[in-house]
Amino acid sequence: MLNITILTPEKKLYEGQASSVILPSVDGNFEVLTNHAAVVAALAQGAIIITDNTSKKNKVEISGGFVEVLNNDISILVQQ
Repeated sequence: MLNITILTPEKKLYEGQASSVILPSVDGNFEVLTNHAAVVAALAQGAIIITDNTSKKNKVEISGGFVEVLNNDISILVQQ
């Protein structure tokens, strides 16, 4: 299971667990699953799609930011 936190400079947008996350990087979309390799990437404008353990999808629109993936913890810093 992935632990996800999405933060803006003003507030926390999302905190929870998920089975997968699709992120809009500047090089194209990529998916993070459990036990993904460590990565830091710049994010482009688009949608973060979070799939929880019941297969429900949550969508968060962003205008850009950064993501860090490390040991099943995903920290996403975005401009909203």
